[in-house]
Amino acid sequence: MIQYDEKTGVFHLRNEQMSYVLQVVRGRYLMHRYWGRPLHAFRDSRPFQQIDRSFSPQPAAYENDRTFSLDVLPQEYPSYGHTDYRIPAYEVRLKDGTTTTELFYKSYEIQQGKPALSGLPASYAGDDEAETLLIHLEDSKGKLAICLSYTIFAGVNVIARSAKIENSGTEALELLNAASFALDLPDHDYDRINLWGGHASERNMERVPLMHGIEESASRRGASSHQTSPFLALLRRDAGETQGDVYGFALVWSGEFSLKTEVEQFGTTRVVGGINPFEFRWHLEPGESFQTPEALLVYSPEGLNGMSQSFHEIVRHHIVRGKYRDAVRPILVNNWEATYFDFDDAKMDNLAACAKDLGIELLVLDDGWFGKREDDNSSLGDWVVNTGKLKKGLQGVAESAHKRGLKFGLWFEPEMVSVDSDLYRAHPDWVLKAPSYPVSFGRHQLVLDLSRADVRDYIVDSVCKILDTAPIDYVKWDFNRHLTDAFSAKLPPERQGEVRTRFVLGLYDVLERITQSHPDILFESCSGGGGRFDAGMLHYMPQTWTSDDTDAICRLSIQSGTSLVFPPITMGAHVSVTPNHQVGRVTPMQTRAFAAMMGCYGYEMDITRMSEEEKTEVRSHIALYKKIRPTMQLGRFYRLLTPFSGTGNETAWEFVSRDGQEIVLIYFKTLATPAAELRTLKLEQLDAAAEYEVTSYSPARGLSHDGAGNKSLSLEGKSFYGDELMYSGIEVPKIDTDFAAYMWVLERK
Repeated sequence: MIQYDEKTGVFHLRNEQMSYVLQVVRGRYLMHRYWGRPLHAFRDSRPFQQIDRSFSPQPAAYENDRTFSLDVLPQEYPSYGHTDYRIPAYEVRLKDGTTTTELFYKSYEIQQGKPALSGLPASYAGDDEAETLLIHLEDSKGKLAICLSYTIFAGVNVIARSAKIENSGTEALELLNAASFALDLPDHDYDRINLWGGHASERNMERVPLMHGIEESASRRGASSHQTSPFLALLRRDAGETQGDVYGFALVWSGEFSLKTEVEQFGTTRVVGGINPFEFRWHLEPGESFQTPEALLVYSPEGLNGMSQSFHEIVRHHIVRGKYRDAVRPILVNNWEATYFDFDDAKMDNLAACAKDLGIELLVLDDGWFGKREDDNSSLGDWVVNTGKLKKGLQGVAESAHKRGLKFGLWFEPEMVSVDSDLYRAHPDWVLKAPSYPVSFGRHQLVLDLSRADVRDYIVDSVCKILDTAPIDYVKWDFNRHLTDAFSAKLPPERQGEVRTRFVLGLYDVLERITQSHPDILFESCSGGGGRFDAGMLHYMPQTWTSDDTDAICRLSIQSGTSLVFPPITMGAHVSVTPNHQVGRVTPMQTRAFAAMMGCYGYEMDITRMSEEEKTEVRSHIALYKKIRPTMQLGRFYRLLTPFSGTGNETAWEFVSRDGQEIVLIYFKTLATPAAELRTLKLEQLDAAAEYEVTSYSPARGLSHDGAGNKSLSLEGKSFYGDELMYSGIEVPKIDTDFAAYMWVLERK
């Protein structure tokens, strides 16, 4: 999979889906040559043209060769301050204040498999699943050394990249920027896609033409955030969901990040991504090193759906770990929107009884079970059961669920502390707090300083004590405010620039210890919903609560945007009450259910207050979901229509089981329109020569008389060859109601 030609200095990383080529030029510099469809061999049919460019200076060794400048060289990990004016991959400040360094190629290694990154989440692979190229660079004056890591996987078009930066000199230096990757592309004929949003409105897709100059998607919030996602895609202007070249970039990182593109004067494009250099500082004594987070780079010649397939594959099989990686997830009910803080043993027991009757499999107790917690003003950090509410403790609630055959889950928010808490009164120095200024609040709470070992030990010990004293099957781990006042009372002044990064590294340490010591618990991460939905968190917790907005129509865009990078099995998606608690919308139960079936299905409502008619409908939805759950969670996912295209009025999703035997097709129409066009859905990735029988059809309420009167439109019980379903398609009957949803289930004969 990795070949090196000593004569040409060419490294060729290749699998059946793509080739990635880099080259050592002039014995010193690492140049990017090609990334795209697989090549039999790279023989330099498009040599790099060395041209005298005005105002592009030369390194000292090439003073008399005005055709050579780092300012135009397509580099793999460009430095700062030494003839390249574009975005650098790294920056350091030496003891004398110098920020200029000069990296030269030194050597390489090729290893089978995928080495782990110490203290960081990262992709993993066995020796027969991947190969890794390590390229060693060193500063010409011996001040630092950098090891670049490239892993190529068998069977998936992903390159995993990272960098390790070491102080190899005799004096301390300060690292000012440490990107995970840099990439130079030879032109700028691309559109740029990023995911933007806010709390309860995460991961909206924005596609704009790539512009000259620097554009950035970034977080400065201490977390990957609701506002932006650590993802970027560049795609050819004619690329769409199923055709055209797409380059995708996603970081395995849960903290502040930056993904920048720069189109420079000669029309080339540089992409640089990693930890946000804004406010980042890392002090390196001689011999110390800094490991960057990993970046996942995807190439797809088959549009955005092809890109998503690669991201889904790498996340499902090389990021997520543990017993739940390949296991279907339980259907749950969370008590939050049913009771908020007002619950007791009787209410939870009633929820458990109702859940069992409906076919639900997991009962989750959310916020309010600990300390003196009656609202969001107190008790975070005091992980002791409130026996005033729960007379029998967590043991009693768990046993109430277990005796009915349900699993039991619990909510935590361990990274936070309330001022009104025993923990804060005992350890006020344990929070992030600027020493000379008043502290700032979010949701009445402060952030614990996870850069401190004593704080991390407290979190691990207190959470594990709860997990070890009650039979808990599931944990929802929340994070409900972003970082401010990022100062640690434990670190010296020269290391205060490390606090934001050390907080995330400390979180990873906590998560590794808790999740590995409790491998049978299903963990779900949350940050006010989807405020920390990234591959870093999924390395420890195999699913994430996608958004606090549970409205089905809002979820169509939230979940479609999330699916650009992450597979449905990673998304928590629940049915909630109407009018919806976030936006007040009233939608049919079927529409709410079908939207939630895209991910890890559940209910976020007071199921004890449902009418008998509603309970009957819920039972039917749960029975249907249990039948199709392996396909929905473990199968392949395709976006046929998205709310980001056209009028945004239609969404269609296709799920194909891993063996190709079952296909689930779901269609949503947000608003009914007069004189509406009829919609045909053309399925993806079927066996053209196989027959598929429509075994189930769930029509929307509000069919027009034309549609309701034409029985043939239901298709149920009819069989079609795959080629007809792909090329002619399925007709959607005319709809005369808002917020409508259909489902077809097909079986290969």
